[in-house]
Amino acid sequence: MSDVFDRVPGQGAAISYLRQAALRPHHAYVFAGPEGSGKALAMRAFAAALLCEQGGCGTCRACTLALDDRHPNVFIVEPEGRDIHVEAVRDDIWHNVYRTSPEAGRKVFLVREADRLNPAAADVLLKVLEEPPGDAVLILSSARPHEMAETVMSRCHTVTFLPLAEDFVVRALEEDGVSAEEALLATRLTGGNLGRARRLARDEDGLSFRDAAAEALGYVMQGPDGAFAAAEVVLKAAGEYRKALKKGLDRDLESFRGEDGRPDEAYRGIINRVEARHRRRERRAEHDYVDWVLLAVSAMLRDDVMLALGGDPDWRVNLDLDREPHVGAVRAARGFGAVERARASLAEETNLNTRLVLEQAFLETGRALAA
Repeated sequence: MSDVFDRVPGQGAAISYLRQAALRPHHAYVFAGPEGSGKALAMRAFAAALLCEQGGCGTCRACTLALDDRHPNVFIVEPEGRDIHVEAVRDDIWHNVYRTSPEAGRKVFLVREADRLNPAAADVLLKVLEEPPGDAVLILSSARPHEMAETVMSRCHTVTFLPLAEDFVVRALEEDGVSAEEALLATRLTGGNLGRARRLARDEDGLSFRDAAAEALGYVMQGPDGAFAAAEVVLKAAGEYRKALKKGLDRDLESFRGEDGRPDEAYRGIINRVEARHRRRERRAEHDYVDWVLLAVSAMLRDDVMLALGGDPDWRVNLDLDREPHVGAVRAARGFGAVERARASLAEETNLNTRLVLEQAFLETGRALAA
Protein backbone atom coordinates (compact mmCIF):
# COMPACT_ATOMS: atom_id res chain seq x y z
CA MET A 1 0.00 0.00 0.00
CA SER A 2 1.30 3.44 -0.91
CA ASP A 3 2.17 5.82 1.94
CA VAL A 4 3.89 9.13 2.54
CA PHE A 5 7.36 7.58 2.42
CA ASP A 6 6.85 6.45 -1.18
CA ARG A 7 7.18 10.12 -2.11
CA VAL A 8 10.89 10.10 -1.20
CA PRO A 9 12.81 8.40 -4.04
CA GLY A 10 16.30 6.98 -4.08
CA GLN A 11 16.89 6.78 -0.32
CA GLY A 12 15.93 3.20 0.49
CA ALA A 13 18.07 2.80 3.63
CA ALA A 14 17.02 6.11 5.18
CA ILE A 15 13.33 5.55 4.43
CA SER A 16 13.41 1.98 5.76
CA TYR A 17 14.81 3.35 9.01
CA LEU A 18 12.19 6.14 9.20
CA ARG A 19 9.30 3.73 8.63
CA GLN A 20 10.33 1.89 11.78
CA ALA A 21 11.17 5.06 13.68
CA ALA A 22 7.67 6.44 13.08
CA LEU A 23 6.24 3.58 15.16
CA ARG A 24 8.27 4.47 18.27
CA PRO A 25 10.04 7.77 17.59
CA HIS A 26 13.06 9.12 19.39
CA HIS A 27 12.76 12.74 20.53
CA ALA A 28 15.18 14.17 17.94
CA TYR A 29 16.75 13.39 14.57
CA VAL A 30 19.29 14.98 12.24
CA PHE A 31 18.68 14.40 8.52
CA ALA A 32 22.18 14.74 7.05
CA GLY A 33 22.96 14.80 3.33
CA PRO A 34 23.74 17.01 0.35
CA GLU A 35 21.34 19.54 -1.12
CA GLY A 36 18.77 17.89 -3.37
CA SER A 37 19.06 14.43 -1.82
CA GLY A 38 15.48 14.41 -0.57
CA LYS A 39 15.86 15.63 3.02
CA ALA A 40 13.04 18.17 2.72
CA LEU A 41 10.65 15.57 1.28
CA ALA A 42 11.64 13.11 4.00
CA MET A 43 11.07 15.68 6.75
CA ARG A 44 7.53 16.31 5.53
CA ALA A 45 6.86 12.60 5.09
CA PHE A 46 8.15 11.75 8.57
CA ALA A 47 6.11 14.58 10.09
CA ALA A 48 3.01 13.26 8.31
CA ALA A 49 3.66 9.72 9.56
CA LEU A 50 4.02 11.00 13.13
CA LEU A 51 0.74 12.96 12.95
CA CYS A 52 -1.42 10.57 10.92
CA GLU A 53 -3.59 8.11 12.85
CA GLN A 54 -2.68 5.47 10.26
CA GLY A 55 1.04 6.13 10.35
CA GLY A 56 1.23 8.16 7.13
CA CYS A 57 -1.54 7.11 4.74
CA GLY A 58 -0.83 10.08 2.50
CA THR A 59 -4.47 11.02 1.89
CA CYS A 60 -6.02 12.14 5.20
CA ARG A 61 -6.23 15.74 6.39
CA ALA A 62 -3.23 15.34 8.71
CA CYS A 63 -1.03 13.98 5.92
CA THR A 64 -2.19 16.53 3.37
CA LEU A 65 -1.46 19.46 5.67
CA ALA A 66 1.84 18.06 6.96
CA LEU A 67 3.11 17.35 3.45
CA ASP A 68 2.34 20.97 2.57
CA ASP A 69 3.94 22.45 5.72
CA ARG A 70 0.55 23.67 6.96
CA HIS A 71 -0.37 21.35 9.84
CA PRO A 72 -1.13 23.27 13.08
CA ASN A 73 1.07 20.86 15.06
CA VAL A 74 4.10 21.40 12.81
CA PHE A 75 6.43 24.25 13.79
CA ILE A 76 9.09 25.30 11.28
CA VAL A 77 12.35 27.12 11.97
CA GLU A 78 14.58 28.22 9.08
CA PRO A 79 17.29 30.82 8.47
CA GLU A 80 16.40 34.46 8.20
CA GLY A 81 19.33 35.96 6.39
CA ARG A 82 22.48 33.94 6.94
CA ASP A 83 21.67 32.52 10.39
CA ILE A 84 18.93 31.02 12.52
CA HIS A 85 18.66 33.48 15.39
CA VAL A 86 17.86 32.78 19.02
CA GLU A 87 14.53 34.63 18.76
CA ALA A 88 13.30 32.14 16.16
CA VAL A 89 14.16 29.15 18.36
CA ARG A 90 12.54 30.74 21.40
CA ASP A 91 9.37 31.79 19.56
CA ASP A 92 8.81 28.65 17.48
CA ILE A 93 10.32 25.89 19.64
CA TRP A 94 10.88 26.88 23.29
CA HIS A 95 7.51 28.64 23.69
CA ASN A 96 5.58 25.79 22.05
CA VAL A 97 7.35 22.57 22.94
CA TYR A 98 6.05 22.43 26.53
CA ARG A 99 2.54 23.64 25.69
CA THR A 100 -0.50 21.61 24.70
CA SER A 101 -0.48 21.04 20.95
CA PRO A 102 -2.99 23.04 18.86
CA GLU A 103 -4.67 19.78 17.80
CA ALA A 104 -4.68 16.34 19.38
CA GLY A 105 -1.49 14.36 18.81
CA ARG A 106 2.23 15.01 18.74
CA LYS A 107 4.00 18.26 18.11
CA VAL A 108 6.65 18.16 15.36
CA PHE A 109 9.42 20.75 15.07
CA LEU A 110 11.34 21.09 11.80
CA VAL A 111 14.65 22.96 11.81
CA ARG A 112 15.92 23.50 8.28
CA GLU A 113 19.60 24.23 7.56
CA ALA A 114 20.36 23.53 11.21
CA ASP A 115 24.07 24.22 10.68
CA ARG A 116 23.07 27.89 10.54
CA LEU A 117 21.98 27.97 14.19
CA ASN A 118 24.01 30.72 15.81
CA PRO A 119 25.59 29.87 19.20
CA ALA A 120 22.78 31.43 21.26
CA ALA A 121 20.11 29.63 19.23
CA ALA A 122 21.97 26.32 19.55
CA ASP A 123 22.13 26.77 23.33
CA VAL A 124 18.36 27.26 23.61
CA LEU A 125 17.73 24.25 21.36
CA LEU A 126 20.13 22.18 23.47
CA LYS A 127 18.05 22.89 26.59
CA VAL A 128 15.00 21.44 24.82
CA LEU A 129 16.95 18.39 23.68
CA GLU A 130 18.18 17.78 27.23
CA GLU A 131 14.64 17.76 28.69
CA PRO A 132 12.32 16.89 25.79
CA PRO A 133 8.59 16.45 26.43
CA GLY A 134 7.16 13.07 25.49
CA ASP A 135 4.78 14.41 22.84
CA ALA A 136 7.37 16.32 20.78
CA VAL A 137 9.70 15.22 17.98
CA LEU A 138 12.39 17.51 16.61
CA ILE A 139 13.80 16.99 13.11
CA LEU A 140 16.89 18.94 12.07
CA SER A 141 18.24 18.90 8.52
CA SER A 142 21.65 19.92 7.25
CA ALA A 143 23.88 19.56 4.23
CA ARG A 144 26.81 20.43 6.53
CA PRO A 145 26.24 18.47 9.74
CA HIS A 146 29.96 18.79 10.61
CA GLU A 147 29.28 22.50 11.21
CA MET A 148 26.59 21.80 13.81
CA ALA A 149 27.32 21.96 17.53
CA GLU A 150 28.54 18.59 18.76
CA THR A 151 26.36 18.92 21.87
CA VAL A 152 23.27 19.15 19.63
CA MET A 153 24.36 16.32 17.33
CA SER A 154 25.06 13.98 20.24
CA ARG A 155 21.46 14.19 21.43
CA CYS A 156 19.94 13.33 18.06
CA HIS A 157 19.75 10.17 15.96
CA THR A 158 21.41 10.82 12.60
CA VAL A 159 19.71 9.68 9.38
CA THR A 160 22.06 9.82 6.38
CA PHE A 161 20.86 10.75 2.89
CA LEU A 162 23.11 9.92 -0.07
CA PRO A 163 23.63 12.02 -3.23
CA LEU A 164 21.28 11.18 -6.08
CA ALA A 165 22.94 10.10 -9.33
CA GLU A 166 22.18 12.11 -12.47
CA ASP A 167 20.52 9.21 -14.26
CA PHE A 168 18.29 8.55 -11.23
CA VAL A 169 17.05 12.17 -11.15
CA VAL A 170 16.46 12.08 -14.91
CA ARG A 171 14.41 8.87 -14.62
CA ALA A 172 12.38 10.34 -11.75
CA LEU A 173 11.51 13.37 -13.88
CA GLU A 174 10.62 11.19 -16.85
CA GLU A 175 8.27 9.21 -14.61
CA ASP A 176 6.59 12.55 -13.84
CA GLY A 177 5.93 13.01 -17.56
CA VAL A 178 8.90 15.23 -18.41
CA SER A 179 10.59 14.59 -21.75
CA ALA A 180 14.06 13.02 -21.71
CA GLU A 181 15.68 16.21 -23.05
CA GLU A 182 13.96 18.49 -20.56
CA ALA A 183 14.68 16.08 -17.71
CA LEU A 184 18.42 16.03 -18.41
CA LEU A 185 18.54 19.81 -18.80
CA ALA A 186 16.65 20.40 -15.54
CA THR A 187 18.90 17.93 -13.73
CA ARG A 188 22.11 19.61 -14.86
CA LEU A 189 20.86 23.15 -14.30
CA THR A 190 19.97 22.29 -10.70
CA GLY A 191 23.04 20.20 -9.96
CA GLY A 192 20.94 17.07 -9.45
CA ASN A 193 18.63 18.69 -6.89
CA LEU A 194 15.48 16.65 -7.50
CA GLY A 195 13.10 19.08 -5.81
CA ARG A 196 14.38 22.09 -7.74
CA ALA A 197 14.57 20.07 -10.96
CA ARG A 198 10.90 19.13 -10.59
CA ARG A 199 9.88 22.75 -9.99
CA LEU A 200 11.97 23.91 -12.93
CA ALA A 201 10.46 21.31 -15.27
CA ARG A 202 6.87 21.99 -14.19
CA ASP A 203 6.97 25.79 -14.10
CA GLU A 204 6.33 27.63 -17.36
CA ASP A 205 8.77 30.31 -16.14
CA GLY A 206 11.17 27.77 -14.68
CA LEU A 207 14.05 28.93 -16.90
CA SER A 208 13.55 32.65 -16.21
CA PHE A 209 16.68 32.74 -14.03
CA ARG A 210 18.78 31.42 -16.91
CA ASP A 211 17.16 33.86 -19.34
CA ALA A 212 18.26 36.64 -17.01
CA ALA A 213 21.75 35.10 -16.84
CA ALA A 214 22.07 34.94 -20.62
CA GLU A 215 20.90 38.55 -20.98
CA ALA A 216 23.30 39.70 -18.27
CA LEU A 217 26.24 37.87 -19.82
CA GLY A 218 25.42 39.48 -23.15
CA TYR A 219 25.70 42.92 -21.56
CA VAL A 220 28.94 41.96 -19.79
CA MET A 221 30.53 41.22 -23.16
CA GLN A 222 29.88 44.86 -24.17
CA GLY A 223 32.38 46.36 -21.74
CA PRO A 224 32.22 48.44 -18.52
CA ASP A 225 28.90 50.12 -19.28
CA GLY A 226 27.39 46.71 -19.91
CA ALA A 227 28.32 45.55 -16.39
CA PHE A 228 25.93 48.06 -14.85
CA ALA A 229 23.17 47.07 -17.26
CA ALA A 230 23.80 43.41 -16.42
CA ALA A 231 23.38 44.10 -12.70
CA GLU A 232 20.09 45.87 -13.39
CA VAL A 233 18.81 42.89 -15.39
CA VAL A 234 19.52 40.51 -12.51
CA LEU A 235 17.97 42.74 -9.84
CA LYS A 236 14.83 43.36 -11.90
CA ALA A 237 14.31 39.63 -12.49
CA ALA A 238 14.84 38.92 -8.77
CA GLY A 239 12.26 41.55 -7.83
CA GLU A 240 9.69 40.02 -10.16
CA TYR A 241 10.32 36.60 -8.64
CA ARG A 242 9.69 37.96 -5.15
CA LYS A 243 6.39 39.50 -6.23
CA ALA A 244 5.23 36.19 -7.68
CA LEU A 245 5.79 34.45 -4.31
CA LYS A 246 3.14 36.60 -2.65
CA LYS A 247 0.42 34.81 -4.60
CA GLY A 248 1.09 31.60 -2.69
CA LEU A 249 -0.01 33.00 0.67
CA ASP A 250 -3.75 32.91 -0.07
CA ARG A 251 -3.49 29.30 -1.22
CA ASP A 252 -1.67 28.27 1.96
CA LEU A 253 -4.31 29.91 4.15
CA GLU A 254 -7.31 28.48 2.29
CA SER A 255 -7.65 25.47 4.63
CA PHE A 256 -7.96 27.77 7.64
CA ARG A 257 -10.75 30.05 6.43
CA GLY A 258 -14.32 29.87 7.67
CA GLU A 259 -17.45 29.74 5.53
CA ASP A 260 -17.39 33.53 5.25
CA GLY A 261 -13.92 33.37 3.69
CA ARG A 262 -12.25 34.99 6.69
CA PRO A 263 -9.48 33.35 8.73
CA ASP A 264 -10.88 31.03 11.40
CA GLU A 265 -9.84 32.34 14.83
CA ALA A 266 -9.39 28.77 16.06
CA TYR A 267 -6.38 28.55 13.75
CA ARG A 268 -4.95 31.99 14.49
CA GLY A 269 -1.68 30.43 15.69
CA ILE A 270 -0.98 28.46 12.50
CA ILE A 271 -2.17 31.39 10.37
CA ASN A 272 0.34 33.66 12.08
CA ARG A 273 3.10 31.09 11.55
CA VAL A 274 2.26 30.66 7.86
CA GLU A 275 2.23 34.42 7.35
CA ALA A 276 5.55 34.79 9.17
CA ARG A 277 7.08 32.00 7.06
CA HIS A 278 5.94 33.73 3.88
CA ARG A 279 7.49 36.99 5.04
CA ARG A 280 10.80 35.22 5.71
CA ARG A 281 10.72 33.55 2.30
CA GLU A 282 9.93 36.83 0.57
CA ARG A 283 12.92 38.44 2.29
CA ARG A 284 15.14 35.59 1.12
CA ALA A 285 13.58 35.31 -2.33
CA GLU A 286 15.59 37.98 -4.10
CA HIS A 287 18.82 36.79 -2.48
CA ASP A 288 18.17 33.19 -3.58
CA TYR A 289 17.17 34.22 -7.09
CA VAL A 290 20.31 36.32 -7.55
CA ASP A 291 22.35 33.26 -6.59
CA TRP A 292 20.49 31.11 -9.15
CA VAL A 293 21.23 33.68 -11.86
CA LEU A 294 24.91 33.88 -10.94
CA LEU A 295 25.11 30.09 -10.85
CA ALA A 296 23.63 30.02 -14.36
CA VAL A 297 26.23 32.55 -15.55
CA SER A 298 28.93 30.32 -14.02
CA ALA A 299 27.48 27.30 -15.83
CA MET A 300 27.62 29.10 -19.18
CA LEU A 301 31.23 30.14 -18.60
CA ARG A 302 32.04 26.62 -17.44
CA ASP A 303 30.62 25.30 -20.71
CA ASP A 304 32.79 27.80 -22.59
CA VAL A 305 35.90 26.56 -20.79
CA MET A 306 35.07 22.94 -21.48
CA LEU A 307 34.32 23.51 -25.17
CA ALA A 308 37.42 25.70 -25.65
CA LEU A 309 39.50 22.82 -24.31
CA GLY A 310 37.96 20.43 -26.83
CA GLY A 311 35.49 18.72 -24.49
CA ASP A 312 32.52 16.69 -25.68
CA PRO A 313 29.45 18.94 -26.25
CA ASP A 314 27.36 16.31 -24.44
CA TRP A 315 29.16 17.31 -21.24
CA ARG A 316 27.58 20.78 -21.27
CA VAL A 317 25.25 21.94 -18.53
CA ASN A 318 23.24 24.05 -20.96
CA LEU A 319 22.48 21.32 -23.48
CA ASP A 320 19.77 23.32 -25.22
CA LEU A 321 21.97 26.35 -25.92
CA ASP A 322 23.92 26.06 -29.14
CA ARG A 323 26.76 28.16 -27.76
CA GLU A 324 30.19 28.47 -29.27
CA PRO A 325 32.94 29.61 -26.89
CA HIS A 326 33.40 33.35 -27.47
CA VAL A 327 36.70 33.52 -25.62
CA GLY A 328 39.59 31.26 -24.75
CA ALA A 329 39.56 28.85 -21.86
CA VAL A 330 41.78 31.02 -19.64
CA ARG A 331 39.66 34.14 -20.03
CA ALA A 332 36.42 32.22 -19.50
CA ALA A 333 37.90 30.61 -16.38
CA ARG A 334 38.86 34.01 -14.97
CA GLY A 335 35.32 35.25 -15.59
CA PHE A 336 33.99 32.14 -13.90
CA GLY A 337 36.17 32.89 -10.88
CA ALA A 338 34.86 36.45 -10.59
CA VAL A 339 31.24 35.25 -10.59
CA GLU A 340 31.92 32.54 -8.02
CA ARG A 341 33.64 35.04 -5.72
CA ALA A 342 30.50 37.17 -5.86
CA ARG A 343 28.35 34.16 -4.99
CA ALA A 344 30.60 33.36 -2.04
CA SER A 345 30.47 36.95 -0.76
CA LEU A 346 26.68 37.11 -0.92
CA ALA A 347 26.34 33.72 0.77
CA GLU A 348 28.73 34.67 3.57
CA GLU A 349 27.33 38.11 4.37
CA THR A 350 23.70 38.89 3.55
CA ASN A 351 24.00 42.56 4.58
CA LEU A 352 26.16 43.40 1.58
CA ASN A 353 24.75 45.77 -1.04
CA THR A 354 23.71 43.27 -3.71
CA ARG A 355 23.81 45.81 -6.52
CA LEU A 356 27.40 46.81 -5.73
CA VAL A 357 28.49 43.16 -5.49
CA LEU A 358 26.89 42.40 -8.87
CA GLU A 359 28.39 45.46 -10.54
CA GLN A 360 31.85 44.60 -9.21
CA ALA A 361 31.51 40.97 -10.32
CA PHE A 362 30.36 41.89 -13.81
CA LEU A 363 33.09 44.53 -14.18
CA GLU A 364 35.71 41.90 -13.26
CA THR A 365 34.09 39.34 -15.56
CA GLY A 366 34.02 41.81 -18.43
CA ARG A 367 37.70 42.68 -17.96
CA ALA A 368 38.58 38.98 -17.78
CA LEU A 369 36.71 38.12 -20.96
CA ALA A 370 38.17 41.07 -22.85
CA ALA A 371 41.77 40.59 -21.64
